[in-house]
Amino acid sequence: MRRDDLYDLIERMGFVQLDSIITVERAHHLTLFSRNQTYRRSDLDDLLAKDRRLFEHWTHDSSAIPVRWFGHWTHRFERMGQRLQRDSWFSERIGADADAVIAGVLDHIRHNGPTMSRDLDDGDGKKAGPWWGWGPTKAALEYLWWSGQISVVRRENFQKIYDLTERVIPESHRYETPSHDDHVDWACSAAMDRLGIATSGELAAFWAAISPADAKTWVETNDHRLQPVIVKPADGGKPRASFAWNHLEDQFERLADPPTRLRFLSPFDPIVRDRNRAQRLFNFDYRFEAFVPAPKRRYGYYVLPLLEGDRIAGRACMKFHRNRGELIVNNLWWEPKVKAGKGRVDALMSELERLRRFLGAETVSITKGVEAPH
Repeated sequence: MRRDDLYDLIERMGFVQLDSIITVERAHHLTLFSRNQTYRRSDLDDLLAKDRRLFEHWTHDSSAIPVRWFGHWTHRFERMGQRLQRDSWFSERIGADADAVIAGVLDHIRHNGPTMSRDLDDGDGKKAGPWWGWGPTKAALEYLWWSGQISVVRRENFQKIYDLTERVIPESHRYETPSHDDHVDWACSAAMDRLGIATSGELAAFWAAISPADAKTWVETNDHRLQPVIVKPADGGKPRASFAWNHLEDQFERLADPPTRLRFLSPFDPIVRDRNRAQRLFNFDYRFEAFVPAPKRRYGYYVLPLLEGDRIAGRACMKFHRNRGELIVNNLWWEPKVKAGKGRVDALMSELERLRRFLGAETVSITKGVEAPH
């Protein structure tokens, strides 16, 4: 997979969510590997830190986003900067002298270049923590990032390294601030391109960049470009009124058949990120349980959905033990009406072998005879 092809893939997806959990592999690498088994991690790093074709910021979570859309994030920068200034949690952490702390951190970055939170201290000899150590300087860093004054220049051991936005984002993209109406039109149009069929609420949630009211108004004013559709849920629920482009039928005709091989999906894959939508479209009830107390977990800490063609066929709880080079599938559950015949099991083992090679594991082991939890 060439780097240009990787960029095209991410642009077609819209963004790829970044996540620090490394129970199997970081979510962004799993998301991209599931779509192309020749994916190389270094290409994503290069698109972010060298080519500057992607930048890191927020959608519904921290994500890698095509930099050509950077101008649309200026609306978020303004909104989030104002919100943080009013936030009591943030105020408690940055302290009473917020303006001075923010100015000091910005001045440090301006004169010293790329900066991590650990490069700063809070005047008491204590370094700012990278994750949970939210002292004044860490809070200032986050404010400056959320408000767009600094950007992530790269990551080191998944910790953010910041620099002035003017030294990170190419000049041709820094001064393109669309109007509110143009921003809403882009957010809804780009979301519809990627979702295919959606409610106005789903359009608003795709980028988490506009309000549900903005998306609803956009749908109403663009009725000449859209057609109403009724989606019959796969779970047998009530049909749902949605919208699609007028040329939906042409889109269907151009679609290629989905690959038949089994693929493990990241827990944050766009296919399953919206739990309600995954339930309607695939009859697949999926909840990421890493943050659920262990006694209340139904399946496990880190569970990967298993995609087969155009349906979710199962899920697996797994962990990569890097210290001994072993990928272990602790539990495996097939979805109802999915039979574990020889062909399907062979396909599963082939996908596990592909994943083993990608992770650099030496061995794979899988638990047999697992029953679905009750």
